[in-house]
Amino acid sequence: MKTLGIIPSRFGSSRFPGKPLAMLAGKPLVAWVVEAVKKAKSLDEVLVATDDERIAETVRQYGGIAVMTPSALPSGTDRIACAAREHNAAAGLSDFADDDILVNIQGDEPLIDPALVDELALKLRLNPKWDMATAVTPIRSAADFAAKTVVKVVLDRDDGALYFSRAPIPCDRDHDPDLASGLYVRHLGIYAYRGAFLKRYIAEPPCALEQTEKLEQLRALWMGAKIAVVKTQDEGVGVDTPEDAERVARILANRAS
Repeated sequence: MKTLGIIPSRFGSSRFPGKPLAMLAGKPLVAWVVEAVKKAKSLDEVLVATDDERIAETVRQYGGIAVMTPSALPSGTDRIACAAREHNAAAGLSDFADDDILVNIQGDEPLIDPALVDELALKLRLNPKWDMATAVTPIRSAADFAAKTVVKVVLDRDDGALYFSRAPIPCDRDHDPDLASGLYVRHLGIYAYRGAFLKRYIAEPPCALEQTEKLEQLRALWMGAKIAVVKTQDEGVGVDTPEDAERVARILANRAS
């Protein structure tokens, strides 16, 4: 069994072209993400899956491992599976193993907590019933609860995911939602996959729920997958715009000082 941390990183972005190479406090964004993820104790290797040689070269310059993947892949999930296969092929292996754990880490979160990566990997290592693991954090404002850009999650008694939606769920029929109740949580875009399930997942076409909500994880639930959920208080700080980059750069600079 191996545990791989894989960071999808594409040059194209409608709001921030070339984002992975944006300089933040003296280093490119992608280098900061690799540096943070390498601090996770559970990972055997950290790979950057990219379709752009400029990103790949930058990753190598900063001591990381870059794996070239086709531009036409339909999703980040397909990109991490492809990267794992390509990396293993270079080592003379035909594919990643069924008991491998592959952690998909967003390429625009240089402030990712390495301990969260470890928690997700540990969920799959300790309990074979889980096919996947992901993370949530409390919803703290009514605006976030209503926003379609904020993905909400309903959990079962074992902290497994029952459903993900852009709609405000669960719905309180009689009252305004009590956001302090612990019932209302938002999804964070980090996933751990068991190798056997990831192979099944990428072979399955998108389902109607996924296509409607534009949420890949609904395909997994539609397939009957068991998704473990790790709770964290950290909301994460992603870099989606140049303004985000400036804000995160100040945080990184303060950490280094």
